[in-house]
Amino acid sequence: MTTPSQKPKGLGLFTSAAADYARHRPGIPAEVVSLLASTMRDAGRPALLDLGSGTGQVPAALLPAVPQIARVDLVDPDQDMLRQASAALEPLLDGRPAGFHPVAAEDFTAPFDGYRANLVTCARSFHWMDRPAVLAMADHVTAPGAAVSVMGDGSLWTCRAEWTAALKNLIQSYLGEQRRAGTNGVYAGPGSRFEDDLARSPFHQVTEHHFPLRRVWTPEKVVGYLRSTSFARPDLFGDRHDRFEADALRLLERHSERGGLIEDAMFTVLLARRPGGAA
Repeated sequence: MTTPSQKPKGLGLFTSAAADYARHRPGIPAEVVSLLASTMRDAGRPALLDLGSGTGQVPAALLPAVPQIARVDLVDPDQDMLRQASAALEPLLDGRPAGFHPVAAEDFTAPFDGYRANLVTCARSFHWMDRPAVLAMADHVTAPGAAVSVMGDGSLWTCRAEWTAALKNLIQSYLGEQRRAGTNGVYAGPGSRFEDDLARSPFHQVTEHHFPLRRVWTPEKVVGYLRSTSFARPDLFGDRHDRFEADALRLLERHSERGGLIEDAMFTVLLARRPGGAA
């Protein structure tokens, strides 16, 4: 465990993936922040546990919205992501304790005896996890009335727009038809619905919330975003990455002239509790 004065120690400088993630990934919509904040309204000094934290977007959004949060814990196996998160959260914590845990979500253990999280969040990362193991872990480290929030909004790979289709075709022309997944080969998908994962867990009282949103991207922002993804990160392209980015920028600039790079997405939140938990 680390505190704000004990920063996570990486092996070197920030990786390009972590830096680009922090700079280019869209944040958490205000309506989602309000929904998550409402789950902690009856907890006096709630603790937030964020799984698959990346660069800490969820805690960064919730700390100003819920001033009574007494502690935050961030869990991510990527040490560089946690270093970025620590830098982003330091001015928001105002001396409150924070733990930065460089482990897989299912391997998280309570940082001290009596620890109980009031809200567990998992944004855009549940599909990478051993979900039954993560939910079993959450059952051991949460307060009786705690909520588990699984949320996300897809990606530009799955977005249905003319410009994203053209961009996807360009990526496939370099990397092949199947969606890549970092250095681990081909993306296989989660295999089961998140709703079904939750239904088989102790947190099987589930409500579903949908928030439509529209984003307007610039070509440069899209290229930066791609560097942070599992399907178009630089190392997948080898020595052709510079050429790919030049091609992508030209493609996006052409499409931007036709009315902008607009993404219409749906941010979905699954809020799960144990039976009898707060509504």
